[in-house]
Amino acid sequence: MKNIKFKIKFIAIASMLAFVTTSCLNDLDTEPKYDLTLENLLQQDPKAVEGLLSRLYASFALSSVEGPDKSDIEGANAGESPFIRGIVNLNDFTADAMKNRWGDNGLDQLTTTTNWTSNNKFFKYVYDRIYYTIPQSTNLILIMKKGNINYANKDQVINELRFLRALSYYYLIDLFGKGPLVTDDNFNSSTPLPEASRKDLFNYVESELLAIEAQLPLSNSYGRANKSVVRMLLAKLYLNAEVYTGTAKYNDAGTYITKVINEGGYQLESNFRKNFSADNNTSKEIIFPLIADAVSSQSYGNTTYLVNGSLSTETMVLANFGATDGWAGHRATKAWYGLFGNNATDLKNSNDVRARLFWTQGHQWEMDDYKTWNNGFPSDKFWNKNSDGTGGATAFSSTDFPLFRLSDAYLIYAECALRGAASANTAQALTYVNQVRARAGASALGSITLQSVLDERARELNLEGVRRQDLIRYGMFTGSSYLWPWKGGVKNGTSISDNYKVFPIPTTALQANPNLTQNPGY
Repeated sequence: MKNIKFKIKFIAIASMLAFVTTSCLNDLDTEPKYDLTLENLLQQDPKAVEGLLSRLYASFALSSVEGPDKSDIEGANAGESPFIRGIVNLNDFTADAMKNRWGDNGLDQLTTTTNWTSNNKFFKYVYDRIYYTIPQSTNLILIMKKGNINYANKDQVINELRFLRALSYYYLIDLFGKGPLVTDDNFNSSTPLPEASRKDLFNYVESELLAIEAQLPLSNSYGRANKSVVRMLLAKLYLNAEVYTGTAKYNDAGTYITKVINEGGYQLESNFRKNFSADNNTSKEIIFPLIADAVSSQSYGNTTYLVNGSLSTETMVLANFGATDGWAGHRATKAWYGLFGNNATDLKNSNDVRARLFWTQGHQWEMDDYKTWNNGFPSDKFWNKNSDGTGGATAFSSTDFPLFRLSDAYLIYAECALRGAASANTAQALTYVNQVRARAGASALGSITLQSVLDERARELNLEGVRRQDLIRYGMFTGSSYLWPWKGGVKNGTSISDNYKVFPIPTTALQANPNLTQNPGY
């Protein structure tokens, strides 16, 4: 069992922080209500700081530390609303590689990229999760800064909290493009905060990450931020800067991704599958995981969603994947597995181990109907077995979600080089791409292009919450230049409008803060 149990004392005071939800976009004057109680507790027992910090890390992995049937977000479905489930819904099912068949209210619109509205609950869940973590982190930062908390590691905790806040803002920038900017300076404002633009949010996140990058250690406990984690987020921010601000920053992306590669000490795992197995907490490749455990950190919205959602007794034996439940929801399309061959036999016979992580038996290549289970191939990239195939079956997954890993860093470097960054060179880029391919058993490439790097990102990183972002950066998400199965609700795909590059601001957020405006086209 992974060492991720949360401190009982912290769980007992969790309600002190649980009050900040979307309503705080309207009223951020939270200090008089709970701050003194929390401050006094930390004065009496500074060790409780670690529990509070763990609680905020867990806000990216679980619905609540109180159990899988509880949610940090008031009124949210505990199974549907966790962060990992949200970024997969918004970044994978909206793109080309993955589709869901359930037809849930709201989820169907994502899988077909049609009829997006501000009332879609899945947009609300992610938005609310972002604005749960931001105020909580800020509140604790302010308490820690007051100087009367006698905790030896206080400065590092503050910097880790700043990272978690910056990570939340990064997803706000990417998914919604704007929102209130909650900072140390305005947290106690009694009036609704103004709307910050995408560029304003970008500048703030950049400044925060640059400030803490030099102060965090090169190594830290598993699942916590270190220099490489911060540098990886900086590189991702800069990689997408042209989309976010109109100004390209590929050279900056190359600078920070080079630091991750050269100074982080990470290595490609020889066994690709290990990064997505129940023992991936021992992977040398994962830079920043979101932790799961079948006993002590249960959630229907972490990798349990990826594992169980991709299984069905109709065509599969659940225990072979370490699961007791199959939800018969997720299948890949030929836009993903078609990158490995032209039919199921090609996938089965491929030397590329990634090609063999699709379940083809009883399924058809073409997704004629995305609501029919055997149309398309389920991805068993994530499973609940150890990397050597050992382990029993459990209801919840023990596989951590690799939010950042080294192969992504290699491919970011390659893209920066091809986009003309002086901080990266194409010869080294080719080497990195071929190292990723060699680990998977694929043949070496003699040269690379931007398109070949994008294709390699799909082979390597699909179902890890980045695909929509990649397609937008390449100018291939909206319009008709690139079509995929069920894009725009049509079997062979059709054009979608440019407003789909960001999601609508949820109605509840607009109602809570009159300073917010809706994104164009919604």
